[in-house]
Parts: sequence; structure tokens; C-alpha cells
Amino acid sequence: MTTPTARQTALTYQIAALTLGYPDDALLAQLPQLRAAAQTLPDEQGVALTTLVDHLASGSATSLAADYVALFDLRRRCCPYLTYFAHGDTRKRGVALVQFKSAYRRAGLELSDEELPDHICVVLEFAATADLDAGRKLLLNHRAGLELLRLALRDAGSPYALALSAVSATLPRLRGDEHDAVARLAAEGPPAEEVGLEPFAPPEYMGART
Repeated sequence: MTTPTARQTALTYQIAALTLGYPDDALLAQLPQLRAAAQTLPDEQGVALTTLVDHLASGSATSLAADYVALFDLRRRCCPYLTYFAHGDTRKRGVALVQFKSAYRRAGLELSDEELPDHICVVLEFAATADLDAGRKLLLNHRAGLELLRLALRDAGSPYALALSAVSATLPRLRGDEHDAVARLAAEGPPAEEVGLEPFAPPEYMGART
């Protein structure tokens, strides 16, 4: 396995962030450039991202959009918000979200009210363009959520799993305790809301696209 350089890691995150986004006309127009960029990466990242780009390039805008909504908006286990896997819609998720916002603010960034800071595309874009070390730390701190999303996409037979595989390939190999965390979260799913507490995020946010 070739260890990616900082530049290659940032490029991996940038391509993954874009290809995991809603497949609108702007994204589809960028696919040739994204494919060329992906081919400059080490095989473990480059092959996965090139294959995903080719999948997007081969589909119609209508079918890609319908598949995206069915996958990320309607499947609970394919939720693109990393803290959801550990905390569900509980108050504890609010604390975790503050940690994301604090990291962004330290880099001089403020998200709009329409964006939740733990959306996988937001985290990857931050790591790629603002602070690679801080963004990578967020990914490592929420590695179980990242891996659960990857496994859920893989089990759904979705090529989007390839983007998460490319991201995972830039991180250390999973240790035993991380395997245990992934296995436990996969078996139990996110916790239910604690009695008497309102969900941290409005329901419509769970279907928001970045």
C-alpha cells in the first residue's frame, strides 16, 4: 500500500466530497476533471474514485438524482451525518456537533444555517480546502460513523461506497477497539431519543442535501 502525501490526501477528500454530493448539473459537468484528478492518486484511492466517477458519468441526471434521494434521504442506515451513528437524534449529538463547529471556526469558517457540520461532504470539503489536519482529526474521532456509512452503502450495492473506501484508505488501519465500536454500532444502531428531550436537529435537516 502506498502512503498518500498530504496533497494526495487532500485531493482524495475533495473528489470524495464532490462525488458524494447531490448529482446536479454542476457536478456532472465536472466529472471529466474529477476523473483526470483521480487518476493521479495512488491506486487504493484512485481506482475507487475513478470507478465512482465513471458510474456517475454513465447515468442520466434523472436516474442519478432519484437514486441519490432514495439512498441518502430515505435509508436510515445511509444517513450522511457522522454523529448520527453514535448519538441518533439525542442531546449528546448536539455536543458532538459543537466540536465540529469549533474546528471550523478555528479555521475561520462559518457554516450557513442550512448546513449541519457533520455532513460527510462538509467534513471532507473542510479537510480538503481549509485544514487537513483538523479535518482528518474529525474523521478519526468519528471513524465508527464513517465506517458504518461505508458498510451501509456497500451493503446497499451502491457505488458511493467507493468514495468512503477511498477516504478510509487515507486513515490508519482499524484497530481492535475501532472494529469493536463499528460492530457494536452496526448491531445496535443509533440510540433513541432520551425521554423528555426534543431531537437536536429539525426532522427536515435529516433529509437536507449539501
